[in-house]
Amino acid sequence: MQKNTRAIEQKDGSAHLANQKVVPLHGERTRDQDESSLAQRLRHGDRAAAEALVERYHERVYVFMRSMGHDRQTSEDLTQETFMRAWYHIGQLREGKALSAWLFRIAGNVSRLFWRKHKHPDPVELDDVEPAPDEVDSAQQAGDRELFAGLHQAVGRLPWKLRQAVVLHYMDQLSIAEAAQAAQIREGTLKSRLNRALEALRKEIVKE
Repeated sequence: MQKNTRAIEQKDGSAHLANQKVVPLHGERTRDQDESSLAQRLRHGDRAAAEALVERYHERVYVFMRSMGHDRQTSEDLTQETFMRAWYHIGQLREGKALSAWLFRIAGNVSRLFWRKHKHPDPVELDDVEPAPDEVDSAQQAGDRELFAGLHQAVGRLPWKLRQAVVLHYMDQLSIAEAAQAAQIREGTLKSRLNRALEALRKEIVKE
């Protein structure tokens, strides 16, 4: 289950904050069918399906943990804990429920429980989580990286619930419905948190 965490961070989905339109590679219907098939295999105790779950979502769960303010080693540990809990509680995965939303709900609980046990006065800096640099550097690219870093730090300073909403919807690309399921709140509540988070981020960026 171990991954090259630095390589993962270079492909962080945070760039989607700037581009909210997500075009699925194989279409939403195909993705939903794949998830439904994988979920069914998981419910039947298929260990190959468990491996496929880790292969498909390890990177996204790890980036979620980093975006929630955990350092690299803690993020890796919490990612592994998420998959262990998922396998242990596989019976709670109901038919018709989105697999990704169910998994990120577990990841959110794992992250929240960690912060309850380990009170941290300040958000963990995410300076090392940045897009992979292009071969040719330019003033524009440098400016983009500076904006990206500032945005990441601003997200890290948000209250946990607002940060969770931003990470689930914009970084992990869950739909409003899926993100609400993952956060265990109503869709209207999620939208409200997103609005509050984006307003806070706008003020942070303008201030800087």
